[in-house]
Amino acid sequence: MADAPTRLEADQLYRPCPASSLPFETTAELDPPAAPPGQERALEALTFGTEIADGGFNLYALGATGSGKYAVVRDFLEQRARRDAPPPSWAYVYNFDDPDKPRLLKLPARAGRDLQTELDNLVNEFRTAIPAVFESDEYHNRIQELRETYKRRQHEAIAAISKEAEARHIAMVSTPNGFTLGPYRDGRILDPEAFSELPEEEQKAWQAAIDELEVKLKQTLQQIPKWQKEARERLQALNEEMLRVAVGQQLQALEERWARLPDVTRFIGSIRDDIISHVNDLEDDSSAVPEEILNQYQINLIVDNAELHGAPVIYEDLPTHARLIGRIEHYFREGALLTDFRLIRAGALHRANGGYLILHARQILMQPFAWETLKRAIYGKQVRIESLEQLYAVFTTITLEPDPIPLNVKVVLIGDRLLYYLLAEYDPDFAKLFKVQADFEDTLPRAAESEMDYARTLAAIARRDGLKPLDRGAVARSIEHASRLPDDRDKLAAGTRPMADLLAEANHLAGTSHANHIAGHHVEMAIRRQEQRAERLRERAVEAILRGTLNVPTQGERVGAVNGLAVSELGGFRFGLPTRITATARPGRGQVVDIEREAKLGGNIHAKAVMILSRYLASRYAPDGELSLSASLAFEQMYGSIDGDSASVAEVAALVSAIARVPIRQSFAVTGSINQLGEVQAIGRVNEKIEGFFRICRDRGLDGSHGVIIPASNRPHLMLDPEVRSAVGAGRFAIHAIEHVEEALDLLTGLEPGERDTHGNFPPESLNGRVVERLARFARATRHDRGRDRHEPDGTGPG
Repeated sequence: MADAPTRLEADQLYRPCPASSLPFETTAELDPPAAPPGQERALEALTFGTEIADGGFNLYALGATGSGKYAVVRDFLEQRARRDAPPPSWAYVYNFDDPDKPRLLKLPARAGRDLQTELDNLVNEFRTAIPAVFESDEYHNRIQELRETYKRRQHEAIAAISKEAEARHIAMVSTPNGFTLGPYRDGRILDPEAFSELPEEEQKAWQAAIDELEVKLKQTLQQIPKWQKEARERLQALNEEMLRVAVGQQLQALEERWARLPDVTRFIGSIRDDIISHVNDLEDDSSAVPEEILNQYQINLIVDNAELHGAPVIYEDLPTHARLIGRIEHYFREGALLTDFRLIRAGALHRANGGYLILHARQILMQPFAWETLKRAIYGKQVRIESLEQLYAVFTTITLEPDPIPLNVKVVLIGDRLLYYLLAEYDPDFAKLFKVQADFEDTLPRAAESEMDYARTLAAIARRDGLKPLDRGAVARSIEHASRLPDDRDKLAAGTRPMADLLAEANHLAGTSHANHIAGHHVEMAIRRQEQRAERLRERAVEAILRGTLNVPTQGERVGAVNGLAVSELGGFRFGLPTRITATARPGRGQVVDIEREAKLGGNIHAKAVMILSRYLASRYAPDGELSLSASLAFEQMYGSIDGDSASVAEVAALVSAIARVPIRQSFAVTGSINQLGEVQAIGRVNEKIEGFFRICRDRGLDGSHGVIIPASNRPHLMLDPEVRSAVGAGRFAIHAIEHVEEALDLLTGLEPGERDTHGNFPPESLNGRVVERLARFARATRHDRGRDRHEPDGTGPG
């Protein structure tokens, strides 16, 4: 067996990275890579997606979790954004025509803050200048003069009538109800009795004079309200004149400074008109200008891009409906829920407008209504602030309808491949809105050049995270570990998160040992400690096997029983364990019963694998007839779901052993998939499977008889633990790589499978010969049973 051509040497089980091959002492000497190694496809997609301006060419960055997609996308977009001009700032202002519909101001990037400051200063000036002008001596003197002028005019008009009446010997007497006219003689007013004693002609003359004066008096009194109105109008004009004196200079200066922006000057003009319209409110309460009025003259700068030196790159980690498109806040006053334009708050789409918005696909899909909100904004090319209550009429309250903001943003979703494919399949809008996929590689080819690129990546991680530099040994061990992660000696894991976590732990270990840099043994210790913290379940499973609770023999021989290999993954920790596979065989009609399937514990892939191996057995041992066999397969002491085809080789071995009554060596474990031709195919997690069986054999004692059989196509995936390699090198453990299932049968049974001769017969003492001979017995037994069934009376007859 030691000379078996399938047996692998220790140097075939691992691809080392010699520290001497790295041309540096520590990563402090290395510059970061110019671009993420191995991600050319994704970077080309990002370049295309950010350059094309056509609608719908937003991006979806897809790749495995931990592949570093977010960091790469963010760095790329930030570099790209630096070449772009800062986008406009955006502000909302009071709408004097319709207060419920605030108006939008589009401002140059650095102008928004300036306008906000100048309007704040204007409001502060109004607070002092307006009360001051109405408290000034000039204002009070002019008011007094105006009032005296109209008082004098009224007095003179009445005095003229009074003088004319006096000249005509008619008295004009003021009463609470107005004026009374009556004749007087000798210094006294004639009473009605005295007046009636006068001659009739004289009475008529007096009465005519009185009537004439009454008409004049009435006409004069009718002019007084007009004069009062005129006085009020002149007072209004005076107030407006004084108010214009107080605010006109500041407003004119503002209009001149902002003349290049018509919307701003229009708003300043609206301020002038509005402040004048409130002149009576201001004059009535000259001690202070009402804040409700002044608040309308400020702006709500919802997006301030004054500090930007390029396009914005925004990442929203909680993409709810409100955090995407903004919200309108409210406040309580006297039991009522109120709001105004100053309470409009920007969302991520506002802040990213003119630049780039990064979202995690899973997070936005988990937030109610957020996905539809995002699509609606992209489709409409505008951001309209709407509350969910308003949108779906949950309840009615006072709110605003701000002008929508034109949207020009490139959205980049980050997520895994499955989510991308699900969206592409089930959401018809997705393909229209996210036309560019940036597909990140999970691995990169391992070569001398890529190893140096990986070293530069490690250097960049160390600098970014504030870690000690790595020496050559630490880099070499990290590269080897990066080949183990994807289970491929010719690949390196492209993801940076697992390595960043590992280096952080190695850095801690280096710090506790007062080292100046991270060494190889620090990385090795960090790897072992990560495993140690996660291996409790593995230890319990190994303990159950070693104590015999789980029946996995590793010595002796057994008919119809073989050790398969399985992998469990819990919480990101993977470990392999042997599992017992048994088979039974008896005469039948070509049926192989998958007990796991019958018990509803087996998955579809495992069911397919059992059907394939059934067809292989039929074509190999009964090419011209029916396979007279009734067999069963079971995974013993496995109570969870089982799926996959990696146990196919082991299942064939168990079935062949059960049919031929040839025992199988229990010191071996087997893994591998087969096709209908018996060719062995690669499986996953080969390293964990080998190491899982090795630990059981090691703890029970290695004697040179133990080993594992794997597919030959898995040889490039071997990156085994040093302890396994040492045992293989010392001849205490064997690993065989096979291409056909019969190579496994040879190793497991010690019998040559044998080939058919010119007559189509296998050698009688070969394994296949024994199988055929046994199946012939099954066939005879089956024919005998069928014949007996045909001649068996059915128990019916004439009644």
